[in-house]
Amino acid sequence: MLTILKSALLFVLARSVQSSPLVRIESRKATDPVKVTLNGNTYINKGLVGFGLIPSNFRDSEGDTLGGIGSGIDIKRGTWAQTAFGSYNGTFVVTPDRGYNVEGAIDYQSRQHEIDFVFSPYYGSSKLSFSDAQDTLVLTYRKTVLRYERNNVKTSGLDPTAVRAAQSGFPSDPTADPQMPIASTSEPRLTIDAEGLVADDDGSFWVSDEYGPYIYKFSADGQLLQTIQPPAAILPMDKNGNLEFTSEDDPKTGRGGNHGLEGLTIDRVNRILYAMLQAATIQDGGDERDTSRYTRLLAWNVSDSSVRPPLIGEWVVPLPLSDKDNTQECSEIHFVKPGIFLALSRDGDGHGGDDNNTKYKQADLFSIVGATDIHGTKYDDPANPIAFDGDLKSGITPATYVSFVDFVEENGLERFGLHNDDPADETLIDAKWESLTLAPCFDSEYPDDFFLFTAADNDYLTKNGMSLGESYDADINVDNQFLVFRVTLPGATPYNS
Repeated sequence: MLTILKSALLFVLARSVQSSPLVRIESRKATDPVKVTLNGNTYINKGLVGFGLIPSNFRDSEGDTLGGIGSGIDIKRGTWAQTAFGSYNGTFVVTPDRGYNVEGAIDYQSRQHEIDFVFSPYYGSSKLSFSDAQDTLVLTYRKTVLRYERNNVKTSGLDPTAVRAAQSGFPSDPTADPQMPIASTSEPRLTIDAEGLVADDDGSFWVSDEYGPYIYKFSADGQLLQTIQPPAAILPMDKNGNLEFTSEDDPKTGRGGNHGLEGLTIDRVNRILYAMLQAATIQDGGDERDTSRYTRLLAWNVSDSSVRPPLIGEWVVPLPLSDKDNTQECSEIHFVKPGIFLALSRDGDGHGGDDNNTKYKQADLFSIVGATDIHGTKYDDPANPIAFDGDLKSGITPATYVSFVDFVEENGLERFGLHNDDPADETLIDAKWESLTLAPCFDSEYPDDFFLFTAADNDYLTKNGMSLGESYDADINVDNQFLVFRVTLPGATPYNS
């Protein structure tokens, strides 16, 4: 294991040494800009400006294959900086989901990794080779932090088949846990399928998951501090109204199986934490792809750690549809400014996916300005759905959703040695992109310009894998890919260094 770990480290370190600045500041755009208007403001996509990867067979310090890291990413507070040469340095904090689970959920301890990076944006029109393109975003693994629940007990990735009773003092005690998803009555450990990550200003981390679907707050060293439980309409319940956390089957009401709180982001100024379901709840139409577009965005005030974060908002977001009227489900959100968000909606195609030809993989924009706030209303009761058979109930105004950044725009991919559709080789864009984070360009001429980073969840797919001490061969190598776009976001306040 150490040999593979060292060789992978040498791979990224060698790229860092060999890398030469590729910055071309004079144009500040990679392709012809794409402009969209939302709430009277013009947002601009200036194109793909960076690409990097971590090889599929790389292993973390625990000896496990480092995979699934695109489930959630953020930039560690205080690390983002511009160099005198026009490049940028920083440290990603990334969270994988529940481990290599192609043949079923495993006892994978939840964790997060830190990855240092050097970013040299490329704005040129010439096509880089696949190898040279990787010099624009050089990634170096730093460390892994494992997550623990109460009493320093290891968390698990096993499918939750049982429910642990709420702790004494819930809900008045802000640190007391609600009913929790556990592996089984004989193995009563908290199970987490992590999908969203926010690095908070005090060094702690918020993590959203699919099982609960809950939001957990962890200390910098991975200890559970607090649990946020969403309204009853979101919780998975059986026909008798009892919690049923398993992801193997859809519940009677609440989030669908493997369709939990995929999106997580924060308004740092106003201390509001936002989370969004991947698609509609079961009662809102989430049991079918052609009726599941009306998902929910929820907001909690996390400004006062002495109280349990109160739910302060809830809105309906209409997700995009395919040409067959199936929902393009949302894998991530990111706060732009009050009322405005990015949403990563996509199909499941690409390298390691159902088909090689991706038709929709985008970071879009949506606005909740003017949308109906349904929190605290009858719609927080699962007996009162917001939609029926794919139609939103009258009296509810949804968010406004517009197309923005297309990940598979042909010219952009070709400039970085990438492609969509056949052949299924290492240059094919990955299937599962599930994370977004923003960082300012520090450009005085374009003060509203930001870099939009996104990373893929490769599902730990490698021919040379290691999971919980056992080797595996997934019959395909899918690298952990990263993309970087330059965008203009007027008035954005997503990152406060």
